[in-house]
Amino acid sequence: MLKEMLRRTLLALRRTLAVAKKNARIYYFKPPVLIFGVLFPFFLFLAFSIGRAINPAELVPSLLGMTILFTASSVGPLITPWERQAGTYERLLTIPLSSWHIVWGDVGSSFVYGLIILLLPLSLGIWFFQATPLYPGAFIMIVFLSIICFSALGAALAALPASQVSNAMMFANLVRLPMVFVSGVFVPLTDIPRWGRVVASISPLSYTMDLLRWSFGEAAYFSKLTSCLILTGYSLLFLFLAYISHRQVKRIF
Repeated sequence: MLKEMLRRTLLALRRTLAVAKKNARIYYFKPPVLIFGVLFPFFLFLAFSIGRAINPAELVPSLLGMTILFTASSVGPLITPWERQAGTYERLLTIPLSSWHIVWGDVGSSFVYGLIILLLPLSLGIWFFQATPLYPGAFIMIVFLSIICFSALGAALAALPASQVSNAMMFANLVRLPMVFVSGVFVPLTDIPRWGRVVASISPLSYTMDLLRWSFGEAAYFSKLTSCLILTGYSLLFLFLAYISHRQVKRIF
């Protein structure tokens, strides 16, 4: 019995890795992913940082937070609409893959992409601004948890019934852009009005930003444990929504 469980686990892992490998090979260098996952957060960061009398080292958590949000959630929304447009989505649904294999494959490819791209602003912050995390172990855990959360968000957005890539990316930005402006990316949560903090508490990015600022030595607004638990809860919610959407589509075929 144990051997059978191990065999099924390894088979599921191989299928998930096959989906993730396919996504990485096809979608990492697609123009929408590069534009919205790399260039967009960089220029948005420049637009809000240039001309402000702020120590550049204090802006590094903001750049990291935006990079995590946009890179981790840029691959997912592109996958399903692109495959529907190319006529390969139906083929994916007919091969022996469960909805969980597809969802975890999307999350895995988004996670790796987000982690790789994040190394660029992190290296920039360490080498040029001497902005080093005070708690390296906690910082790594925060980064991993946040990338998983927003990769799951991307997988949930990928499951929406959009047949055009432009519509999918537009809807993704409709979700992500408000997060940037209400989550304490450019202004710490402790410096915004009470009503703003109430709105910020709805956004998962707020907890990522609060943890990132704390890891770089700033005061945390939320409890660290609370932030980690809420990010975990959002991750599970996004994964469940992605699974339900893929399962409903699969039933049609």
